[in-house]
Amino acid sequence: MVRCKFRCHYKEGASIKMSPVYSGSEENKVFFQATPAGSIEFWSTSKAAADQIEVGKEYYVDIFPAE
Repeated sequence: MVRCKFRCHYKEGASIKMSPVYSGSEENKVFFQATPAGSIEFWSTSKAAADQIEVGKEYYVDIFPAE
């Protein structure tokens, strides 16, 4: 499994955009060393799911193979 840490920097309705963290804590500096650039952009068809994401908040993103 690979764990990344991203910050939501844009949300309008179901459109959500995130980018890797780079500062704000020692943990963020460590994540920045492994993921200095990138983006996640998605559209949620679930209002309940989209409502859980807030602009300015940080989120862990876990990547592992789907079986």
